[in-house]
Amino acid sequence: MDSVPGKPQQIIEISGLQVHAGPRQILRNIKLGIPGHSAFALVGPSGAGKSTLLRCINRLVELTPGLRVSGEVRLHGRLVTGPGVDVDELRCRIGMLFQQPVVFPKSVFQNVVFGTRHHGRVHRRDWPEVAERALTEASLWNEVKDRLHEPALRLSVGQQQRLCLARAMAVDPEVILMDEPTSALDPRSTEAIEELILRLKTHRTIVVVTHNLDQARRVADWVSCLCVRDGVGEVAESGCCSDLFEKPQVGEVAAFFRSASRYAASVEGPVTPGATLE
Repeated sequence: MDSVPGKPQQIIEISGLQVHAGPRQILRNIKLGIPGHSAFALVGPSGAGKSTLLRCINRLVELTPGLRVSGEVRLHGRLVTGPGVDVDELRCRIGMLFQQPVVFPKSVFQNVVFGTRHHGRVHRRDWPEVAERALTEASLWNEVKDRLHEPALRLSVGQQQRLCLARAMAVDPEVILMDEPTSALDPRSTEAIEELILRLKTHRTIVVVTHNLDQARRVADWVSCLCVRDGVGEVAESGCCSDLFEKPQVGEVAAFFRSASRYAASVEGPVTPGATLE
C-alpha cells in the first residue's frame, strides 16, 4: 500500500521517486501524500532510505555527491524541482531539523536570526522580535532570554536542538522535516521535543523520521513504513497511525513492528507510559 485512504488534503505529493547512488538503488518508486497541519512519521528498518527520502522533499539530497534522483515531489501541486524554483526559498518554506544539533559558533541570538539575516526578509531592527517569537515557539525563550549574546555552544544538547528548531522557525516555514530529532537527547529533552511536535502540528506540517515506534505512536497522525526489498527501500504500507500500528495489512510491516518491539523490550525492559526507546 503506498497511499493513505481517507487522508485530508495533501500539501506534499511524492510520486515515482527513485534515488540511485552510482549503480546502487536506494529508493524505488516512492509514492506518498502528506497532509497539512499534521505530523507524518516515516519508520522502518535501518537502510530503508528514510533519511534520504526526507531530504528529497526540500532538495537537500542534492548536496550529497553521487546521488541521482528521478520522479516528482510537489508542494501545493508545484514541482519542487520545477523551472524557476528558488532552492533557498524552498528551504525556507520547508525547514529541517537534524539528528545532531547543528549550532554555529556564534551567539544564541545570531544563531536564531541566521536564516532571517541571510534571506534579507526582515529589517535588522526587527530581528529581536523575530528571535523572541521563534525562541518562544521552540519553548526556549525563558531559558535563554538573559543569555542571548552568549555562545550557543554553552547550551545543553537539548537546548541546542531546540535552538536549531527556533532558527528554522524564524523564517516561518510551512513544513518542518525532522530526522531522528531526539536520538541524541536525554529523556527530558526528548519529551520537550515531542511536546513541541504536538503543538507545532496544529499550524504547521511535521514530517519526522524516527526509529522509536512508541514516539511515532505518541506524536504522529499518519505513518508510512519503508521496508527493504531486494536491497532497495520501498514504501510497504501507509495509513492512520493508530490503524497501522494496531492492524498492519502487510506481513513484512507486521514483522518489523514485532522485531522492533522485541528489541526495545530487550534493551529497555518493560515500557512505561511516556518512556522513550533510544
